[in-house]
Amino acid sequence: MNDANRIVVKIGSSSLSRDDGGLDLNRIDSVARLVAKWKTPGKEIIIVSSGAVAAGLDPLGFNSRPRDLASVQAAAAMGQGLLVARWTAAFQAHHLDVAQLLLTTEDVMRREHYTNVRSALARLLSCGVVPIINENDAVTTRELRFGDNDRLASYVAQMVAADALILLTDVDGLYTAPPSHPGSQLIREVHSTDDLHAVLVTGSASKVGTGGMVTKVQAATMAATSGIGVVLTSADELGTALSGIATGTWFAPSSVRPASRRLWIAHAAHSRGEIIVDEGAGRAITAGKKSLLAAGVVRIIGHFDSGDVVDIAGPTGLLARGIVSYDSDEVAHMAGLSAEDLRLSGWEHPRPIVHRDDLAPLV
Repeated sequence: MNDANRIVVKIGSSSLSRDDGGLDLNRIDSVARLVAKWKTPGKEIIIVSSGAVAAGLDPLGFNSRPRDLASVQAAAAMGQGLLVARWTAAFQAHHLDVAQLLLTTEDVMRREHYTNVRSALARLLSCGVVPIINENDAVTTRELRFGDNDRLASYVAQMVAADALILLTDVDGLYTAPPSHPGSQLIREVHSTDDLHAVLVTGSASKVGTGGMVTKVQAATMAATSGIGVVLTSADELGTALSGIATGTWFAPSSVRPASRRLWIAHAAHSRGEIIVDEGAGRAITAGKKSLLAAGVVRIIGHFDSGDVVDIAGPTGLLARGIVSYDSDEVAHMAGLSAEDLRLSGWEHPRPIVHRDDLAPLV
């Protein structure tokens, strides 16, 4: 954290809401003050802020987060303007400007949208602006949404090649079990998914939030395997985290940071189907970093077109994701055939099913 120059901070609804469900204006002022103190020349920060629905509850007369989609969308539409207005005022007190970006899953899953968002964020950061990002809950549906801003924050951190991601919550880190359980202990560091096998985590306990510790751990792991260090801690500890002092749980980053395009393939793009491969092909595309050849394909699941992103699975489960060179019908006809067999079958210049440059191993 001490060497981080570009940070993404995610703060959830539970940390931005009062006990009665309304927006906690003091919390927003506190975050703005701490960020302004940290943001010296050369430092860049993005805030992924929940709270639009929470901000819209009181004006619409709701006493808790509604369950029906139309009411959630109405609360988000009402609250988003109030939320960003408060962020604007809080940062202007420290002579900093903010800009609002409302994203949907399409902005992450579609490559053209993804690169456009990345370019816009890069330009805003170069102008010294603090981007405030939220999911566009007013137009999203349950089927096509991030589900929570933890995952969105992880996507954004990957998108802008952040040095660190800070996930703020209402507990002070990841515990071996819910903190209310007897004997639960704070986990100070996570270096691999193996460190999480004995951890018991649960969903959201907040009446205004949608996430929970499960989604935070998933988001933190996704960022860490992408080469981004993650601090998971209480919103009260933001100043400590920004100061580089150990707090909460630290998810250590992997030593290798994949290219942006490979990160998009691995985590953001929507999979259109699945290719099942044999054990040898699985080793080749993961440990061997080789292209996926037709000879290693066992069968295909689903319908996809050439250029789509597909999952690649072996006997042990999901191994990789990649951009496929042929449509599903062609891959089905090519499955199990060697290069020589393909030529004899009329494929004059057979290409790999998935070229290694279009492949993102997940194990």
